[in-house]
Amino acid sequence: MAKLTILGSSSAIATEDAENAHMIFQSGERIVLIDSPSNPLLKLAKLGMDHESVTDLIVTHFHPDHVSGVPLFLMDMWLRGRKSPLTVYGLAHALDRLENLMDAFDWEQWPDFFPVTFKRLPSTERYAAIQADTFNLYTSEVQHMIPTVGMRIELAGGKVLAYSCDTALCDEVLRLAQDADLLIHEAAGEFFGHTSSKQAAALALRANAKKLALIHYPTGEFALESTLDDAQKVFGENAFLVKDMMTFTL
Repeated sequence: MAKLTILGSSSAIATEDAENAHMIFQSGERIVLIDSPSNPLLKLAKLGMDHESVTDLIVTHFHPDHVSGVPLFLMDMWLRGRKSPLTVYGLAHALDRLENLMDAFDWEQWPDFFPVTFKRLPSTERYAAIQADTFNLYTSEVQHMIPTVGMRIELAGGKVLAYSCDTALCDEVLRLAQDADLLIHEAAGEFFGHTSSKQAAALALRANAKKLALIHYPTGEFALESTLDDAQKVFGENAFLVKDMMTFTL
């Protein structure tokens, strides 16, 4: 059994009830955190997850609403005595900048820091980033303002989960989402580097996805009533908005 929990659902401007988009995936002995715009330790505690159990961190791209919490996340785990290794994945554009950021904090001078490995992902489409006993996770570069990856998770039992991350409508996401049981697609709006809920719904139909979960949509004072309506007019009732701490079992 695998679980995916939405830790944050909002687009770039977060609210008290909707943090910036990030999530955590659990299957077998692997727990994969996807982005860290804020420190996720408190939410992980609510889920009954020990920080030591997080094995992997995927940084989809180097925008503040996706990566700004990583230094605090790493520091807090170190202060709590973490010993287990962590692998951090991302395109070179993101990891070069993240390593520079950590160097600015002089983290190499922090004593007895747990092992952290930075693994740079190629821009190759459907690259096998993580191959585990119970799932394979593939990444593809999508079409955002800066280099960004979306992903596809294929479970050993045959279920498929796909995540667009921040992107304009593109064929790379269409292929990641092909026949997915759950497609999580951004819905910030139809502007440069992003997608509207209507566009996401049309792509989900073309990909033959079974369910469409909209994420990274405007919240709070910027929320739009049309976000969900536009998607459901195209895709039907199996399109919905994700909320913080919503969990999917696959």
